[in-house]
Amino acid sequence: MLNFDLQLQRGAFHLHMSAHLHAPVTGILGPSGAGKSTLLALLAGLLAPNQGRIVLADRVLVDTRQGIFVPPHQRHIGLLFQEGRLFPHLDVRQNLLYGWQRLRPSERRYALDDIVALLDIAPLIARQPGQLSGGERQRVALGRALLYSPQLLLLDEPLSALDSSLKAHILQFLKRVRDETGIPMLYVSHAREEIDVLTRDVLTITDGRLLTADDTAVQR
Repeated sequence: MLNFDLQLQRGAFHLHMSAHLHAPVTGILGPSGAGKSTLLALLAGLLAPNQGRIVLADRVLVDTRQGIFVPPHQRHIGLLFQEGRLFPHLDVRQNLLYGWQRLRPSERRYALDDIVALLDIAPLIARQPGQLSGGERQRVALGRALLYSPQLLLLDEPLSALDSSLKAHILQFLKRVRDETGIPMLYVSHAREEIDVLTRDVLTITDGRLLTADDTAVQR
């Protein structure tokens, strides 16, 4: 599903990671500064590697030897940050449809009503982002990412700003997304207990390296 072999030098930090990922959800665990978010930025196209290659579902997104670099908006990768990052000038419906409206009809895998039902956000549809709680913002941001019809969903510590009860609530929605959409996910977190709710396939990162016995996700 996702293969990568990447190198990036940023000041004194050197990232060199390679993996072949096939699990529905892969957890990415490691301390702050280890390179977790940098890896997601490379996969999403927000950063370009010094050297490397990324292949998603048999499509080459990056190949530095061949001069290939597919820009972020052409990768069909959804990215969910810890803050949600909704557009403050748009209501919930407009936020949800932001990426969906930019897709060709043939590229749209999900309808608005289906995602609204999946994430239980119908009561929020006419609200402004400033009227939402932290958990509600994350559900709307997740819905926006799903309506973009991504081939891969990258979640960068999406629950770190929430309390424990909200974390448990959102994790149940992520399990529904995993089970009902089939979109593969990479889930970054400091908290192993969050990852364990979603998957047993885990990559551990430290100092820009993957701590695995081979190039595949660890099976526990």
